[in-house]
Amino acid sequence: MLLFKLAFKNLIAAGLRTWLSVGVLAFAYILIIFYNGLLDGWNQQARTDSIAWEFGHGQLWHADYDPYDPFSIQEAHGEIPKEFKENLVPILVRQATIYPQGRLQSVLLKGIPANQNILVLPTRSLLESSDGTIKAIIGSQMATSTKLKKGSTVLMRWRDKNGTFDAMEIEIADVFQTNVPAVDNGTIWVDMSTLAKITGIEGMATYLVASKDFTKPNSSNWIFHSQSSLLKSIDDIIAPKKISGYIIYTMLLGLAFLAIFDTQVMSIFRRQKEIGIFIALGMTRWQVVRMFTIEGSSNSLLGAAAGAVFGTPLFIYFARNGIVMPDYAQSSGIVMSQTMFPAFGVGLVVTTIVLVIIASTVVSFLPARKIAKMDPTLALKGKIQ
Repeated sequence: MLLFKLAFKNLIAAGLRTWLSVGVLAFAYILIIFYNGLLDGWNQQARTDSIAWEFGHGQLWHADYDPYDPFSIQEAHGEIPKEFKENLVPILVRQATIYPQGRLQSVLLKGIPANQNILVLPTRSLLESSDGTIKAIIGSQMATSTKLKKGSTVLMRWRDKNGTFDAMEIEIADVFQTNVPAVDNGTIWVDMSTLAKITGIEGMATYLVASKDFTKPNSSNWIFHSQSSLLKSIDDIIAPKKISGYIIYTMLLGLAFLAIFDTQVMSIFRRQKEIGIFIALGMTRWQVVRMFTIEGSSNSLLGAAAGAVFGTPLFIYFARNGIVMPDYAQSSGIVMSQTMFPAFGVGLVVTTIVLVIIASTVVSFLPARKIAKMDPTLALKGKIQ
């Protein structure tokens, strides 16, 4: 306890040098926790939204289906096996063209059962109307790009299973808001039975979305993609963002640790008589080394305290209210909510504090090692060795 008391007394006596180091460390604490919390919140939201709107608890793809190859769509469908009927939502994908305001726009036409309850798509709006009109739903980004709204009609052209072109006006039954571009941009959703009827492809699907009760079957024609493999793309997007964050706050921590290192070197240089007195009074050289190490590492503790005072209200505010993202973020093609809610977990805060304390202790110990080699007689005289 004596070493801690002496260390903190000397630390406070250092004045401005101490508070400059503490200020930089506090800022680094806040930046590290905030940036990582923002990325963790984005990751959690993106994964939750993707599961709810698109991936479910895994998907079964037809062996010929490749979502990144439009040429595979025409033939990428197969008959749905009887054992796949339960706990799965079949989706049939076709290519089509619409003509909003006389313009031509290629779209993906996706058929999904109107009574499904695995995905949160508002498919109940697709129930066939009494006048026989084909009802469709689109996302808000699709509605903006095509200038369509609920109740609008638009001419749509498609090809049936024989390659013959057909066309009909469809009615937009609903416009939904989603953060998942894959179910919004360039996509029109219609009832599965309706799409099968107008294309002549009945009892078939391009891929199937699984519920949480689904058990993976064995089938050569259908390839199972787990939820984790489907979500990997989100992790791949966020990983480089974390690396750039590491670079930023490594630079900040480097400045703070440089200040701690410099302060330690200056203290040892200027306080040689004090060190000699401590040793003459009975303290061992390594006890003095520990005292100086505690002085340096205590900067990180004070920095954590200062960061908690200024950062906690900031974290609470953004965790409750979120951060409103600019409008262009929605059209970036990645899963991003209009309002991002950072996730400040206990593990993130504790890990950050522990890592910074360990690093500051090492930085403080390096120059303090010189004390162990000092001659106490020369130290009392204040002579540099």
